[in-house]
Amino acid sequence: MTENIIRERLNFLSPKKLEIINESHLHKGHAGNNGGEHFKIRIQSLLFQDKNMVERHKMIYKALNDLIPQTIHAISIKAEVPED
Repeated sequence: MTENIIRERLNFLSPKKLEIINESHLHKGHAGNNGGEHFKIRIQSLLFQDKNMVERHKMIYKALNDLIPQTIHAISIKAEVPED
């Protein structure tokens, strides 16, 4: 399942929290959809400390790059530093 692949790929970030939600059902018939899935990712990692939003997203996209656009059509990302 794609969710498991995403989880494995993001393990290098040692996430304190990782939610992967498949939202593909919300995008049926969506123009330009080549069959790839839509995901919402919420991740908390200490490795995001001192990184801005763009840098955090780049870390995630680099790990998933080869899955886009065939397996993954779209990703919504919320990347945060865990609260103490």
